[in-house]
Amino acid sequence: WVTPQPHTSPPPHPPHPRYYAIVNHADDKPAIVFVPSAKQAQLTAVDLLTYATADDAPKRFMHGAPEDVAPFLRQLKEGALAHVAAYGIGFLHEGLGAEEQAAVLALHAAGALQVLVVVHSMCWSLATPAHLVVLMDTQYYDGAEHRYADYAITDILQMIGRACRPLLDDTGKCVLLCHAAKKAFYRKFLYEPFPVESHLDHFLHDHLCAEVVTKTVENKQDAVDYLTWSFMYRRLTQNPNYYNLQGATHRHLSDHLSELVESTLADLEQARCVTIDDDVDVSPLNLGMIASYYYIQYTTVELFASSLQPTTKTKGLLEIIASAAEFDAVPVRHREDGVLQNLAAHCAQAIAEPRYNDPHTKVNVLLQCHFGRTDVGREMAADLAGILEKGIRLLQATVDVISSSGWLSPALSAMELSQMLVQGMWERDSALLQLPHFTPALAKACAAAGVEGVFDLMEMEDDERTALLAMSPGQIADVARVANRYPSIDLSFEVEDEDEVASGDGVTVVVSLQREGDDEQKGAPKVAAPRFPKEKEEGWWLVIGDVGANALMCIKRITLQAKAKVKLDFVAPDPGEYNYKLFLMCDSYLGCDQEYDLPLKVGEAMEESGEEEEEEEEE
Repeated sequence: WVTPQPHTSPPPHPPHPRYYAIVNHADDKPAIVFVPSAKQAQLTAVDLLTYATADDAPKRFMHGAPEDVAPFLRQLKEGALAHVAAYGIGFLHEGLGAEEQAAVLALHAAGALQVLVVVHSMCWSLATPAHLVVLMDTQYYDGAEHRYADYAITDILQMIGRACRPLLDDTGKCVLLCHAAKKAFYRKFLYEPFPVESHLDHFLHDHLCAEVVTKTVENKQDAVDYLTWSFMYRRLTQNPNYYNLQGATHRHLSDHLSELVESTLADLEQARCVTIDDDVDVSPLNLGMIASYYYIQYTTVELFASSLQPTTKTKGLLEIIASAAEFDAVPVRHREDGVLQNLAAHCAQAIAEPRYNDPHTKVNVLLQCHFGRTDVGREMAADLAGILEKGIRLLQATVDVISSSGWLSPALSAMELSQMLVQGMWERDSALLQLPHFTPALAKACAAAGVEGVFDLMEMEDDERTALLAMSPGQIADVARVANRYPSIDLSFEVEDEDEVASGDGVTVVVSLQREGDDEQKGAPKVAAPRFPKEKEEGWWLVIGDVGANALMCIKRITLQAKAKVKLDFVAPDPGEYNYKLFLMCDSYLGCDQEYDLPLKVGEAMEESGEEEEEEEEE
């Protein structure tokens, strides 16, 4: 049933309806309360405890023995959560650690905690059932638009669906608290079947781009045929008004699909992701291949191609990455813009014309806080984890876009930015900060002693190293474990037929790589990166370029196990002597990159010399 709550603004309801809904409808059975925000989750849990205490029954929601509950309570680091959990009330939001969430869910599943207060955004990841579900509101604050937005209907259905315990209850109960004006709407959608519609037309650009790259779609007719196999095509005839169709006849469908394909492919062509020949045949371009390979939106790769310049530095790369369409959905919570403004005031790089209620500004600030190892709070730390996961893919795509333009300097900067993302530090920071228990002060002391990097530390005598670090044996063991995983690569190379290179010929550089210390390495080694949210494998770039001309001649991305032999091919330039550089760049560690001189002498092309001889003979 729906209980109308008359109020004119979305701020929280008084606690009475929630408390008495649980008391009257849940009995001693588990209940879940969904709330709009993390702050409201904590406040609601405290309010429920306050009202239970006012009823002289503070432990009415606790159904576990103290000795059984105590081990779980010790895992709760947040004071407010540990306090209310001791009285049978728990709360969950994205800012809680994995151990804390697991402990609260275990107590609720066992029946010790009767009431669980959960942020609405976690409804899809929550697998815990309950006898009673209470929806405190049907709106949340959208910081990006500075307004209160309604929950999606699918989210409400998912929350209501948690009131289901098969084989335990004959019925499940749900109390939905909403505006009086919306009571009729929610009653209608609860009692009548809710249609499921397709949103393929909202994301068709990226789908078609991928299908063109894989050659599934090679012309416009293929694209129309592709759509006829979709769920959207089935729904067009059943609910044409939803898709802005004037009718459901075959002619209407055909015209609609043709127009949809035409407009979508035109947008992709304008973004330089595909090319259309003779107004019929479709083939992929380099940007489309990059977008499809790295699974990024076509608008993002278009942004990269139009924004990157030969002189782009780390600051510009950071702004471009933060502007990617993949971050449009990063939440900006109520009053979070003020927190972001305070964090930005301490960031190393100023943001031009910042809008702190904008998701892309938030991404920029959080990334800089990540590099500076600044605490951003639990909720924004959860946001940062998602940003970092996407950031690696976006940076790899950026390197490919830059390489397509043949620019060396921004490509190397993007590779260094990838290292910064994984390790959570600025490129100017000491490489020793990648090791556990190292602080800036200790790294500065090591630098004063002549220890600049990880290799310098490993080459020290044990007694000297122990005296310099002044750590416990356990901490020394942690440092040794990570330092031994730090990559040490031997590199050698040779240019095939070096003395016979002529202008326009293909130049092949054979690079031999050997990892020191482990000849039986299987698979790419895992990176020691405690500040990166997921397990990551080492990746490397081999680059040949002309530093003076800012020209990138050749690039290849590799994964290195124990050893490898790699061929780098590029076309010889005009005759002359060139001082190229060969770079070995890691995508995960700072301080292990290598740079070698690669001189190359290019002679006259054979064809040109033959033509000159013929001209001389004629004269």
